[in-house]
Amino acid sequence: MELNNLIPTTKNKKRVGRGIGSGTGKTAGRGTKGQKSRSGGKIRIGFEGGQTPLAKRLPQLKGFKSIHPKNQVVNLSDLNGFTGKITKEKLLQKGLIQDDKMPVKVLGNGKIEKAVDVNVDFVSKSAEKAIVAKGGKVNRLMSK
Repeated sequence: MELNNLIPTTKNKKRVGRGIGSGTGKTAGRGTKGQKSRSGGKIRIGFEGGQTPLAKRLPQLKGFKSIHPKNQVVNLSDLNGFTGKITKEKLLQKGLIQDDKMPVKVLGNGKIEKAVDVNVDFVSKSAEKAIVAKGGKVNRLMSK
């Protein structure tokens, strides 16, 4: 016997409601009475017989997740430990930021003591004013 010699067997669909002698007559396998025995009597997905459905018992999610990444904050006083050009890589090495791929913003908290070149994504107006006043430069990597 080989696969190409096999004859496919098909089974006739069970015909219900065709008399008592057929075994599936009268109620046609639906039982007696009730919503499921009626024509068109469907129960929606998730219905639990009047019990509060699982989807309603679970807590709903609050708020939303922003598509804009949060800025990593660096204060002016944190920049005093640097000399020359300040980049994300240098900030990462010092441990002031966690990820050099996320945006960095310099805020005007504290005082800066020397001139530095700052290359970050965002700088607050007060921080920029303080850096320029000390003779430093501000280069923004991203424009907002």
